[in-house]
Amino acid sequence: MTVVWTAIVIIVLLVLLIVGTGLRAVQQYQRGVVLRFGRLLSPVRQPGLRVIVPFVDRMEKVPVQTLVLDVPAQGAITRDNVSIGVDAVVYFRVADPVKAVINVSDYLHATSQVAQTSLRSVIGRVDLDTLLTDRDQVNGELRGVIETPTDEWGISIDRVETKEVSLPEGMQRSMSRQAEAERDRRARVINADGELQASQKLAEAADAMEAAPGSLQLRLLQTVVDVAAEKNSTLVMPFPVELLRFFEHATGQTTEAGTASPQRRDDRDQIDRSGPT
Repeated sequence: MTVVWTAIVIIVLLVLLIVGTGLRAVQQYQRGVVLRFGRLLSPVRQPGLRVIVPFVDRMEKVPVQTLVLDVPAQGAITRDNVSIGVDAVVYFRVADPVKAVINVSDYLHATSQVAQTSLRSVIGRVDLDTLLTDRDQVNGELRGVIETPTDEWGISIDRVETKEVSLPEGMQRSMSRQAEAERDRRARVINADGELQASQKLAEAADAMEAAPGSLQLRLLQTVVDVAAEKNSTLVMPFPVELLRFFEHATGQTTEAGTASPQRRDDRDQIDRSGPT
């Protein structure tokens, strides 16, 4: 009797063990691909507790959430013959779990290799200036190149970004000198434009003062007020050239009048001495 009960317990344990090996838990971020004797069974197992035939079926769990692939720095030569190093990051996910299991042995490694070779290929077709200034164009072209082979593997490329561009030291110094020369050129142009505008305004002001001479005196008084506001002990008042010319002209007229008066007096004295004729 003891032997019978022992056999029953063993049989029950074996059944539970076999049933337990046939249960698979598929997580929410996974999909299950079942192969029976190496042949694909459809449909794809959805998240939850799934039952397979023990020792007959084999389930591959494929994650379907977005994965991040870091592409190591790749040495490449741009179209204008500049040697640089560029690294990137690829965001992708498994869109078709069946293709990811059947069409490629290791989709992670395969996607990584495709990303590296595509990065070198794309960098070789663009100029250095395009790579530094128009990242969106380079990223879009890189994504299109990576999507071509990975589409057959059931991989969907969500986004591709180039992270860092490593330039040689000589190229960095050349670009620094170029940027400095460009800034100096802009400063010279702005300074020349400012001088041109200032000269135009000064010419307009000179024309206005020439039309109204009294405005020059008002400007002189305004300058005196501005200088006196600084509370200086010495006040220097500039005299305009027109004022000096006025004094010079007035002095010249006075001298002529003074020289003419003695001559008239001498004539009168001579007439008085001669007497009546």
